[in-house]
Amino acid sequence: MNAKIEEMDGKFVATLDGEMDTAAALEVEEILKPLYQSNGKDVIIDCKGLEYIASSGLRILLSILKGAKATGSKVTLSNVNDDIKNVFKLTGFISIFEFE
Repeated sequence: MNAKIEEMDGKFVATLDGEMDTAAALEVEEILKPLYQSNGKDVIIDCKGLEYIASSGLRILLSILKGAKATGSKVTLSNVNDDIKNVFKLTGFISIFEFE
């Protein structure tokens, strides 16, 4: 699992590649922790390379969303494949997140 954060056009862009399973979640959480306090900057999470997400990965994304909303930022998930989107549907998270 690879994750990185860049700042582009006044927004944070996080890129996720691979499988965000339970084993990878701790490392990914450390990398994405700065997004928990986005300080008013919107967050885009690019899921183009994301192949799998476990409940621990969903928890990380939910924590990012919670922190962003607290500072008036929005979180958008982009390039989400149908399998990952189905996980969001099954968990009810589809109505919590914005997708593009």
